[in-house]
Amino acid sequence: MNIRNIKEIAAVMEKSGLTLVEVTEGETTLRLERAPAVVPAAAVQPAASAAPAAPAASAPAAEEKPAVDFNHVTEVTSPLVGVVYLAPSPDSPPFVTVGSKVKKGDVLCIVEAMKVMNEITSDVDGEVVDICAENGQLVEFSQVLFKIY
Repeated sequence: MNIRNIKEIAAVMEKSGLTLVEVTEGETTLRLERAPAVVPAAAVQPAASAAPAAPAASAPAAEEKPAVDFNHVTEVTSPLVGVVYLAPSPDSPPFVTVGSKVKKGDVLCIVEAMKVMNEITSDVDGEVVDICAENGQLVEFSQVLFKIY
């Protein structure tokens, strides 16, 4: 394996976005690893701030919202094994979405077990910060369904 081959492999990694390549040729093994590129995401941020003045004025208001401390969220878990439904019917909007404000007792989803529809309600007032199950997914006992902050 020569330096030209190594440079070609590195170019392929760069072009395709690969972060790890391991090549074995005879008794020689070459492992190339690089950190994931985060530069494009950072490049998008300045472009967004270069937008017209009205959206830029609303952006700081969005940033003022405190970050969610996931150490202090309430996890709503499934009380039984079954199929979770996030909406009352297939053509209805979901009970809640990320960002929804809920009060204690609000219905979050339905878990169907043995042909019985069991409403899962919120135990606390707060905001839904994460939905951990997908509509129609089989859930287990004590599986986290929602996180409320």
